[in-house]
Amino acid sequence: MTTQREISLGSLRLGRGNPLFLIAGPCVIESETHARMMAERVAKIAADVGVAFIFKASYDKANRSSVKSYRGPGLVEGLRILGKIKTDLHLPILTDIHDASQAAPAAEVADILQIPAFLSRQTDLLVAAAKTGRIVNVKKAQFLSPWDMDNVVEKIAAAGNSRIILTERGASFGYNNLVVDMRSFPVLQKLGYPVVYDVTHSVQLPGGQGHASGGQPEFIEPLARAGVAAGVDGIFLETHDNPAAALSDGPNALALAQLPQLLARLKELSTLVRRWSKA
Repeated sequence: MTTQREISLGSLRLGRGNPLFLIAGPCVIESETHARMMAERVAKIAADVGVAFIFKASYDKANRSSVKSYRGPGLVEGLRILGKIKTDLHLPILTDIHDASQAAPAAEVADILQIPAFLSRQTDLLVAAAKTGRIVNVKKAQFLSPWDMDNVVEKIAAAGNSRIILTERGASFGYNNLVVDMRSFPVLQKLGYPVVYDVTHSVQLPGGQGHASGGQPEFIEPLARAGVAAGVDGIFLETHDNPAAALSDGPNALALAQLPQLLARLKELSTLVRRWSKA
């Protein structure tokens, strides 16, 4: 079995049996005030529970269902906002890139560059992200098997970067639906890198509202518990203080008020699972 690498991010240690970590935030930057408020509130919740936290928000959602949908403030303004949050709140930052040209400027701010699921086989994008030296978080495409991610990992590693995180977000299951195969987690971990479970996107109903994606947030907690019980290294949760009013992915977002209890339960379960794995 392949030995899983440990990835350092400041004082954080990700993967290889280290404590569960959280990637969370709103789907997209709605405003500087809102993004900062969300970062502050999630950071406090994570600190109170005792879980390492990485703030996530997108400056551009380039794959929205409709051309009329809100995409975000754009690269320059979005990175300025994320940079201020990083500096003022001392938080590690994750954001996604959609084009190779975005990798270098995004890397000046973000600690982790995320490759969206639909783009996870795009060689030039993967190589550009790898060459920045930042951690690269790749979301497994809805059309890929977990073992197909070996080719994705090889592209990044061949560019000289072994700071890789792999994220499961569900596989296409007929039309407008996703399903998560829990066997995916140990398969991905055998590739040798930390594995994250993107819970909120796995309850998404892609294109389910015609002009936008729908979601089934009532399944966030049971699926999150299942992923942690299966031994994932980190949990990805898009959260919002008012999901009904969110400008992107509100139907599948976790209400911020529900985060403290859920995170506490996940930490307790993760501690137990890690104790079992060492027995």
